Amino acid sequence: MPLNILKLCVGCESVEDLEDWIAIKLDEKRRAGAPVEHFHTTRMAPKRVEELIDGGSLYWIIKGGVQCRQTLLEIRPFIDAEGIGRCKLVLEPIVIRTEWQPRRPFQGWRYLAAADAPNDLAGAESGEEMPLALRRELAELGLL
Repeated sequence: MPLNILKLCVGCESVEDLEDWIAIKLDEKRRAGAPVEHFHTTRMAPKRVEELIDGGSLYWIIKGGVQCRQTLLEIRPFIDAEGIGRCKLVLEPIVIRTEWQPRRPFQGWRYLAAADAPNDLAGAESGEEMPLALRRELAELGLL
């Protein structure tokens, strides 16, 4: 069973913000002639790499709840210019919306078992998802 990572999406107000940021970064790489890949750099490298890249995802917490995920493709530990160990989480640039799941803020990232991960939204690929405010309200009422 794949293992996932849970992380705060700092600086994003919405899933659309994240999608726009990814598109801008990929476009910058194309124009610079750099390899066109999407990754997120983090301080700590996960130890359970095989479980993570065997179908795992990075689940993003935006505005107090898990709202989307990106498939993990590769994990690349490295040492930065200051000699600090870091890690690139190489991600599929496609953002998959998930059911809204409330989460408190924390530093860094956490492992997320597949059994605890929110389900993908039906119709997420076609753009037919429910507005966030309505999903939150229904979740609070116990209807989602």
